[in-house]
Amino acid sequence: MRVLVIKLGALGDFVQAFAAFRTIREAHADDQITLLTTPPYAELAEASGLFDRIDSDGRPKGLGRTLKLFARLRSSRYDRVYDLQTSSRSRWFFYAFLPRPPQWSGISRGASHRQTRRDRDALHNLDRIADQLHVACIGPAYGPGEAPPADLSWAARVPGCEPEVLLARFGLKRPFIILAPGASPVKPQKFWPIAAYAELAQALESTGLQVAVVGGPAETPLFTLISARAPGAVDLTGRTSLVELASLGTCARLCVGNDSGPTHLLAYAGAPGLMLMSRVSDPAHCGPRGRMGWLRADDLGALSVETVLAACLEALAET
Repeated sequence: MRVLVIKLGALGDFVQAFAAFRTIREAHADDQITLLTTPPYAELAEASGLFDRIDSDGRPKGLGRTLKLFARLRSSRYDRVYDLQTSSRSRWFFYAFLPRPPQWSGISRGASHRQTRRDRDALHNLDRIADQLHVACIGPAYGPGEAPPADLSWAARVPGCEPEVLLARFGLKRPFIILAPGASPVKPQKFWPIAAYAELAQALESTGLQVAVVGGPAETPLFTLISARAPGAVDLTGRTSLVELASLGTCARLCVGNDSGPTHLLAYAGAPGLMLMSRVSDPAHCGPRGRMGWLRADDLGALSVETVLAACLEALAET
């Protein structure tokens, strides 16, 4: 069979889909699987070894490029499609295959394996996707909260991304903690104040832990503010690939971050620690499963450093 998987992003959602990616791979062990995604996630998907081909043109700009994508998808003659994006955009992909669409797992009207449960949007991301694959007859049925988490620990085995290689490359030493102080700029409610991160970094550094600050290039100014209080901190903002960041997550002693893509990536790589969530983040919908827990406050500005530090020390005592 020729199988197409559609998952475009964003990073946190993409990371959580890896449990589904593995289920699809196991169900189609001898089939050819193509992932339709976007450029930021192509390297991570390719490194996983779960796909035979990566198509990163999932969000073409302009009508002409969109029509070319539709024509390319039709000409590939896919036998089955798993639409894990299940958005208004991805539903157009279904219409592109009319009048003879392949077997289709998703929410599009007319799909052969359509997920129709009314509470799907209220489910945790992991439970929702697991239920979709159960409807598609390739995964077991799970109750609320039972779907297994994604597992990105394989990143530590990617050649050139082994933890010891990265520790030497970035000047890190064990034990170290990772801070991920960034978040989507369109949702400022997701940011714990950077002054609080700086104070937390100072307190954790005083216990003998090395602090590493991660994120994209836009987070470099945040590192500058943190390093003023924790001079031993290491700047990894804009310096790691997603695969490298996941590999570091497998050996970090602790991670603290906002509800952001990098924090989800670290969580499913196996990092223990805390995700800090505000009123715009619902743990029942997207909270990490695994070794990482979360702290939630309606207003993250009111979440004290003392509260976060106490939770960190408790988590350190358990690792």
